[in-house]
Amino acid sequence: MKAVILAGGLGTRLSEETTLKPKPMVEIGNKPIIWHIMKMLSTHGVNEFIICCGYKGSSIKEYFENYSLTKGDVLFDLQKNSSKIISDNHDENWSVLCVETGEKTLTGGRIKRIKKYLEQDEPFLLTYGDGVGNINITELVKFHESQNKLATVTAVNPPSRFGVLSISKDNSVEAFSEKPKGGSTWINGGFFILDPSVIDYIPSDLTAWEEEPVKKITDMGQMSAYKHDGFWQPMDTLNEKKYLNDLYTSNNAPWVTWE
Repeated sequence: MKAVILAGGLGTRLSEETTLKPKPMVEIGNKPIIWHIMKMLSTHGVNEFIICCGYKGSSIKEYFENYSLTKGDVLFDLQKNSSKIISDNHDENWSVLCVETGEKTLTGGRIKRIKKYLEQDEPFLLTYGDGVGNINITELVKFHESQNKLATVTAVNPPSRFGVLSISKDNSVEAFSEKPKGGSTWINGGFFILDPSVIDYIPSDLTAWEEEPVKKITDMGQMSAYKHDGFWQPMDTLNEKKYLNDLYTSNNAPWVTWE
C-alpha cells in the first residue's frame, strides 16, 4: 500500500519555525516530523511514499536526496571529483516520490495531482504531514477492508485545548480538569484509507479534501470511521511542538514503536 502525505501547506501558526522550512520539516528531537510519520507507517509495512510538496518543497527533496549521504560513510575522490557511499548506516527501505503540487493548491487539489502515481485498483493511505499517533495501521487497513466502502477516516478523541471547570450553583469551582479527553467528540485525525475512485469527487486545485469531497462521500454512505482512542497529537502551534519534542527527548513518545 502506498501512503500519500500532504506536506504543502504554509503552517502559519508555526511561523517562527516555518519561515525557512515547511511544517513537515520542523524537527521533533533531531528528526523532521514527516520522518516520524513515515517511520510509524513503515513499522506496519508501508514503505512506498508519495509526498505532496508545495511551500518550500525543495527542502523536503533535499532532505531525502542527502539521506544516505548524511547518515553513512562516504568516500570522496577529490582528484576525480566523485563520491561513493560505502555504508548508508540506516535501515529505511523507503521509496519516496516528491511531487510538486503547487504552493496555493488546497488539500483536495494536491491529492488530485498525484492520482497518476496510484494504482487504480489498490487503496492508498492518506494523511497529513504534521500529526503523529500510536494508530495501529494494520488494524486500520483490516477495518477498511471489512467495511466495503470507498473511504475510512481515523476518528480521534483528543484532549481539549483548555482546562474544564465544574461549577456549582453558588459559583464555586467543584473540580478542575486540565485538558481532559474530549468526551464523545470525535474528530478527523487523518490516516484515511481511500479507494482511488474518491479522487473523482475532487473538481479542482481549489478544492479542500475535507469539504466538498468528504461531504459527498459521506452523504453517499461511503465513509467509515475507525475509532482510535489512543495517543494522537497534531503539531499546529509552538506549544504542541514543544510537547511532542519533550515526549520524544524523554523517551516517552507513544508513537515510537520502532526502538
